[in-house]
Amino acid sequence: MSDITLNAPKLFDLSGQVAMVTGAGSGIGQRIAIGLAQCGADVALLDRRTDDGMANTAKHIAAAGRRSIQIAADVTSKSSLADAVARTETDLGALTLAVNAAGIANANPAEEMEEDQYQTLMDINLKGIFLSCQAEARAMLKNGRGAIVNIASMSGVIVNRGLSQAHYNASKAGVIHMSKSMAMEWVDRGIRVNTISPGYTATPMNTRPEMVHQTKFFEEQTPMQRMASVDEMVGPAVFLLSNAASFVTGVDLLVDGGFCCW
Repeated sequence: MSDITLNAPKLFDLSGQVAMVTGAGSGIGQRIAIGLAQCGADVALLDRRTDDGMANTAKHIAAAGRRSIQIAADVTSKSSLADAVARTETDLGALTLAVNAAGIANANPAEEMEEDQYQTLMDINLKGIFLSCQAEARAMLKNGRGAIVNIASMSGVIVNRGLSQAHYNASKAGVIHMSKSMAMEWVDRGIRVNTISPGYTATPMNTRPEMVHQTKFFEEQTPMQRMASVDEMVGPAVFLLSNAASFVTGVDLLVDGGFCCW
């Protein structure tokens, strides 16, 4: 052992750090943003939603005793993201952590899909992740350190039985490999980049009343016989962003209840 005095619980402490979370108004992004605050980080919340989602996230962050700001931003806009990073650093301090969770999902048979449907999803899910990482990394490179987690999907590793979503699957596979590529570009400059690939997760999108039969199918296909809760994405995100993962970069962490084992 190199240092038996190391305080293991403090490896997961994010105190003094500033995080940016895209897609922070609902689902996985919202829960991770709150989790980062509960571990000590101040958090910039980004979303294009116009409801009270970000305000609810901010309320929970305040209850955790941390600061947050709310930024209405489109992840497909390079200038909006640059402005968001600049505001984050002005209001909260040097950006050191980021979670990019903004994304959409829809389905259509490949032979019937309109180009607009394909392009819109790719713009948000893949281009949006790239532009977010680019804006965040520019600040982190200046600050000399940083950690980024991009939310991909097990759909980037496998093809979901019964779902006609070639564009979605391709976008998430792109996120995984793009993240590995960026991890290697920045590996010697203090930035780590990893992905989390959730399995079927009980987000608002997947728990709508009209999804009840599909949800049952998702649960039956998963070895653990259930969907993940959004809470179960917090631990993996905190791990990958924290000093507990200081030697981890370019990794895709599957959080899928064993789905990809079968």
